[in-house]
Amino acid sequence: MTGKINCDKCGRYPIFYRRPYEGIVLCRRCFKDSIERKVRRTISKYKMFSPTDHIGVAVSGGKDSLTLLYILRKIEEGYPEARITALAVDEGIKGYREEALRLAESFTAKLGVNLRTISFKELYGKTMDEMVNALGLRFPCSCCGVLRRKALIELASRIGVDKIATAHNLDDEAQTVILNLIHGDPLRILMTGPTLDGGGSFIKKVKPLFLIPEKEISLYAYLTGIPFQSRSCPYASTALRNDVRAMLNLVEEKHPGTLYTIVHSAEKLRQASSKLFPKRTMRCKLCGSLSTSEICSSCKILKDI
Repeated sequence: MTGKINCDKCGRYPIFYRRPYEGIVLCRRCFKDSIERKVRRTISKYKMFSPTDHIGVAVSGGKDSLTLLYILRKIEEGYPEARITALAVDEGIKGYREEALRLAESFTAKLGVNLRTISFKELYGKTMDEMVNALGLRFPCSCCGVLRRKALIELASRIGVDKIATAHNLDDEAQTVILNLIHGDPLRILMTGPTLDGGGSFIKKVKPLFLIPEKEISLYAYLTGIPFQSRSCPYASTALRNDVRAMLNLVEEKHPGTLYTIVHSAEKLRQASSKLFPKRTMRCKLCGSLSTSEICSSCKILKDI
């Protein structure tokens, strides 16, 4: 690419971004278009939505969730019978969650999207801060993630949402695959991926950003002027995911495309799961949610609260 100054797609505008895993360079316009097209293709390929769905978009105030909301809002304009509601969970993390909720409130108002909120205090009787202090949690991120997912499902059920869209990206998916192996729970890989069918009375969850690298979401948010919280959660430093993220970032930098390879390998396992692991997944005997054991993670945590 010596001497190259223009975009590989349109050939008209200066280079803004080099995409290592594809070996192409893009201008600002073509980069933004490529992200939106990839989201549309992902939605179509995995049949994530129907034209009349009430979609609950999980928003945290971070770049990923607000970018997802922005793109889905654009897509929704072409489907007059569809409806979007933003869903936020207030975990009760002092000095952190307040700013995130303010960002979510202002951005949803700007887009004309209704925002609904549920709190740990309301649902579980304690804030996350109170749980950490009361239970002496060494790894609060794991507990928080499990309870946040349960809270989202509860909120979505209350307001009649058909699908829950979360902003998990390519990096998140690859990290989760590796984390499941590290934790000695490979069967849980079968419960990851772009969609998770709730089955029966449970709400289907979808991940429209699951094939987009985190770096590209950040660039899209910057180009589009999407505001987001940059401050990290005070409990995040304890998470094993941070170490896995650092490792995968290093490998991806040296070997572009590694994240895609990990995620596609997991997808192949899921496709073969009916033959390899017939009927191994089960439902929690207490709440009925999908689980790899008789009692799901959230119910185990709630027993100790």
